[in-house]
Amino acid sequence: MVDDAGKAAFTTTHWSAVLRASDGSSPAACAALEHLCAIYWYPLYAHIRRRGRGPEDAEDLTQEFFATLLRRNSLARVTPEKGRFRTFLLTSLDYFLSDQTAHDRAAKRGGGRNLVSLDGLAAEERYALEPANEESPDKAFDRRWATSLLEQAFNRLEAEQAEAGKGAAFARLKPFLARETEAGEYDSAAAELGALPNTIAKTVQRLRLRARELLLDEAAQTVAHAADAEHELRQLFG
Repeated sequence: MVDDAGKAAFTTTHWSAVLRASDGSSPAACAALEHLCAIYWYPLYAHIRRRGRGPEDAEDLTQEFFATLLRRNSLARVTPEKGRFRTFLLTSLDYFLSDQTAHDRAAKRGGGRNLVSLDGLAAEERYALEPANEESPDKAFDRRWATSLLEQAFNRLEAEQAEAGKGAAFARLKPFLARETEAGEYDSAAAELGALPNTIAKTVQRLRLRARELLLDEAAQTVAHAADAEHELRQLFG
């Protein structure tokens, strides 16, 4: 459903742009970091909540953390050895949280502009659906990170299909993309879309392949080198 011209192209990734300008002097690097933070803020918010902070405090701390990262001198600590964006973020966040005091938070709360748009209510509703288990904070962070990557890939796929005039068909087939299907499951979708079940099966397979390409591209935005994206996905998804 997507021709070769529409496939993922591994050009300059967001995180590699940050790494190349570790002195913080590059507006492009700052813009890249801000873009990445805007996408992947929820794993950080949930990590702060997991550490016992309340919803409002977690939202404030997430914003304060981004403000710290996005100051130009904050990028001076970024080196290629940091490797993955998620590793850099989690390490930086833990350091940031250990360095915070109630006085600092009270002084900053309500001041300055919000650097990333956080939907606190939606975040808390999402956090309430988190499974209650004993996984380590780092494991939980990686699980949320993987979910964020998937969401970005599927959002891009949905936008592509909508632009191609296939939004309604994609909405009907989307539930099939993330799981194995059984015999006969495509029959009702085929009847609704006026196609043969075999055609639906082939379309779902193409969409799955495209989703995989986009997921790989999303992962490439968060590692120092695009060639590391496959390894990143293996670590996150097993």
